[in-house]
Formats: sequence, C-alpha cells, structure tokens
Amino acid sequence: MRVGSIDTESKKYMSDNAHFADAFNYLIYDGNPVINPAALSPLDTTEIVIPYGNEAREPEQKYRDVLKLWQAMTDGEAVYIVLGSELQANIHYAMPVKNGLYDFMHYAKQVEEAKKSYKDQKEKDEQIRLTSEEFLSGFRKDDKLMPVITLAIYLGASEWDGPMSIHEMLSTKNEHLLRFVQDYRIHLIAPANMADEDFLKFKTDFGKVLQYIKYSKDKEKLYRVTHEGERFKDVEQESADLINVVTGSELKYEVKGGRVNMCTAIDEMRKESRSEGRKEGRNEGVLETLASLVKDGILTLADAAKRAGLSPTEFQAKTAGMK
Repeated sequence: MRVGSIDTESKKYMSDNAHFADAFNYLIYDGNPVINPAALSPLDTTEIVIPYGNEAREPEQKYRDVLKLWQAMTDGEAVYIVLGSELQANIHYAMPVKNGLYDFMHYAKQVEEAKKSYKDQKEKDEQIRLTSEEFLSGFRKDDKLMPVITLAIYLGASEWDGPMSIHEMLSTKNEHLLRFVQDYRIHLIAPANMADEDFLKFKTDFGKVLQYIKYSKDKEKLYRVTHEGERFKDVEQESADLINVVTGSELKYEVKGGRVNMCTAIDEMRKESRSEGRKEGRNEGVLETLASLVKDGILTLADAAKRAGLSPTEFQAKTAGMK
C-alpha cells in the first residue's frame, strides 16, 4: 500500500474546510451542519512545547495532520475551539497515547503562550501584576484554555480493532486501581465500523469516500452499494482521486465540471477485468498446448518458447506445473 501517497492526498483532502467541518459535524452533532466551514481557520500543525518543570528547556516537537481553529457562537458569545484530525492508513495500536499527547501538548502550548504574553507586556512597561502563584505557572487565576478536540480518521477497509482508551491499554483491569488512573478516550471514524445509514449523515462527498472504502475489498457488495440510487453518479473529483489512492482501485474516469460518474468508472473497470481474465485464460490455454507438444516430442523447447514469445527459461517456468 502506498502509504506516502495516502498520507499526502488525505491531508490535502481534509485540509479543505468543507470536508473538515463535515467530519466534525458527524462526530459532534450527528451530521447536523452546526460547524460552518467559513468559521474555520488553519493553525500551524507543528506542536512545540517546553515540558513543564524542565529547567533544561528541552523542547518536544510533534506534527499534527490537520489542525484548525473554530470560532463558535455559544449563548451569543464567541468561543474558540481547536479541532485536529489524525489520518491513519493503518490501525495504530497506541492511538490513545498519540492523540492524548497531541491534546496535552496543545494545552501546554496555550499555557506557554499566556506566560510569554505577560512577559512581553512587562518588558514593555505595561501594567501587569501577577501573584507569586501566578508568576510560578505563568498562568493567571482567571485565564482559560481553549478546548481541544482530536478526531482519528482510519482510511482502511478492515474493522478498527485497536484500543479506544488508555484504560484498554493498561496491564491491569483492577477496577479499584483504575479509579485513580486518568483515562483518555479517542474519537474515531472507521468506515468498516459504521452502518450504511451513517454515510448519509455527511453533507459532502466524504461520506461516499468512506462508504466506498468500507466495501472496497468485496467487489460484489461494492457494485451493489455504488449502483443503488444516484449517489455515486455525481462525485467531486477530489473524492474520486482520494478513493483511487486509498483503495488502489485504479479507476479511470472522465471529469466534467470537476465531477465524476463513479458508476461508469466502476463498470469500465469490471469490463476491463473480465477482458483481462479471458485474455489470460486464452494465453494459459496456448501455453498448455505448446507444453504438451514439447512433452510429446512434436516441438522442441526452443520452438515452443519462440511461438509463445518467451525465452526457453521463461517458458519452462510458466509451464512447470502444467500437465
């Protein structure tokens, strides 16, 4: 699987505000279009923080896949929320640790930014007073953090069988002990774990991408799903391109006005597949006949190989198991 290509194309796809908002509307609001794509703005995906209490000031650096700031309106007031998506071509069996680290690094980053802002104000001789406790943390008593929500999106056709929480990863299942161990649960979109009606909750073609991925390993089910109704007759090119890269389908399609008829592309793929199958069958039949003539002494190995368009060594290799 071309993980590099999947990584590049999926990040490009989810960087689009409409697709990004669609994914989080599905997660948070059951598909209702509460998050407006226009209210999203990109954030630097590089997370660099100074670990708390580390006087050596050794930075930790991680890179998120896609990170955006959502300006939401709650009770007539603007609230800023950080939304991050992590795209997985393969199942990540330490996803709770990975996502938890990202979230807490961003919270630590917010604390560091508050601390820096107070330091900058002081250097400019602006009025800023911190108590000894506030000075210690660099965070004032009335300061607030922006919420951080991270969504893992698995772009594979198999069911997600990785852990969904830190507690699931621990070596003990002792309930008394676990009461004192902080947990962290991941938010996940995994096509194979979704019901067909869930794909209809998406307002963009991202739902079609996920549904195609779910059935990509079962050609007959894929054909039935994509040919029911009109949904896959009109798909944006970006979604068709992502489907091709993620599933390795190698669909060939004509783009009209930035849109693609996936049904036609699938029909052509099936037709070519049947044609290739018949061709391979005919070629195998010719090789069997030539091998039989060699065995009976009617043709030499060199003559048979020449008629098959192969070298004698290649001919022997291809006909080794034939009667």
